[in-house]
Amino acid sequence: MTSQAAARGTSSHERLAAQDKPPTDVVQLKHPLRIASAALVIFTAVAGGYSVVTNENFQWDRVAFYAFNPQILAGLRSTLILTVAAVTMGLVLGIILATFRISQNRVLSGVAGLYLWFFRGTPLLIQLIFWFNFAALYPRLGISIPFGGPELVGASTNDVLTVWFVALLGLTLNEAAYMAEIIRGGLLAVPKQQTEAAQALGMSQFLLFRRVILPQALRVIIPPTGNQVIGMLKYSSLVSIIALPDLLYSAQLIYSQNFETIPLLIVVSLWYLLCTSILTVIQRRVEKYYGRGTASAPTPKAAKALRKDKARLSEVPA
Repeated sequence: MTSQAAARGTSSHERLAAQDKPPTDVVQLKHPLRIASAALVIFTAVAGGYSVVTNENFQWDRVAFYAFNPQILAGLRSTLILTVAAVTMGLVLGIILATFRISQNRVLSGVAGLYLWFFRGTPLLIQLIFWFNFAALYPRLGISIPFGGPELVGASTNDVLTVWFVALLGLTLNEAAYMAEIIRGGLLAVPKQQTEAAQALGMSQFLLFRRVILPQALRVIIPPTGNQVIGMLKYSSLVSIIALPDLLYSAQLIYSQNFETIPLLIVVSLWYLLCTSILTVIQRRVEKYYGRGTASAPTPKAAKALRKDKARLSEVPA
């Protein structure tokens, strides 16, 4: 009788011990709606792609013919030069405006604020047209003695404001307004306590900016700056309104003669997609470099590897 009771007690303890062990099988949740929606999206994409490829109205043979047309490539070169120059000069002017904006001098801060208000509040297209017609307001540009004095140096406005000068001027002034706010936001994102601690350690202003403020501000400045570069590449197509031979205007000159509008617009779109894709890859690499050491969510690959490690650990017998 005593041995039977002891056996029952032992078996009950074993069942309790087995129940206390964590489950070893990992059961993935099923998501039928997720699978159905993915299948619907894939089907729609395949059907749309098949329609685009097999539609003869797209004239893919003419697209291939014009893809490397010398006039198109010359327009692409002009677009890239215009983008690089406008972004570079806009960045320099944006740094100056951001410095004025956060300055304790109310006059400088007010002037910078007025600049940002005007150039961010008016469309870029209107600004380009305005600068292109600036000769209607001032037929001559020059340096003279104020209040009606004689002109010392001067020239015709139309001779000074060429289409390239107008395009660079309009794009740079507009870009500087947005870059100033991006830079100002990055500088203000650095906690004030770190600046005070660096000053307490006896750091100079230059060393403080280079070692403390700038590395942290770049993490905030780089992502929107990359977006601005990609945006400038596309916004530069607005200069076609003032007859600057960029990528779009070069295509317009061709299809205005042969009326092959759709193939040439596709060529322009493909070149823009290629350039923006390259810039996107560069932007991600730069963001990854300046984002080192910051806490972030695991990537999908890292999360998958983590789940596999947990599954292997759960299979190890206790």
